[in-house]
Amino acid sequence: MGISTHILDTSVGRPASGVSVTLSLQEGTAWREVARGVTDADGRVKPLLAALSTAGVYRIAFDTGAYLGPDAFFPQVQIDVWVSAPTEHYHVPLLLNPFGYSTYRGS
Repeated sequence: MGISTHILDTSVGRPASGVSVTLSLQEGTAWREVARGVTDADGRVKPLLAALSTAGVYRIAFDTGAYLGPDAFFPQVQIDVWVSAPTEHYHVPLLLNPFGYSTYRGS
């Protein structure tokens, strides 16, 4: 089914729109980009949904520096996830603020 994500800016209690997100698949020691998108007004990225083709380690990279500005403590957040069954749905939310972030496997 794919990987979905959304970003909530916990410093303002709203979705983070306009954040570039890249999904890559690990191939040996390299990473191959499989999808890319930008968060919408709800903080969601639709293009990632159909991107899973095989089991493996996937990396979701969020360009948080462009969203948070030049003083962002975390200018990029990268989350690596193990996908054992590409036919399942994997939801990986990002809770973000200028000085920290949190994530989990959602539903």
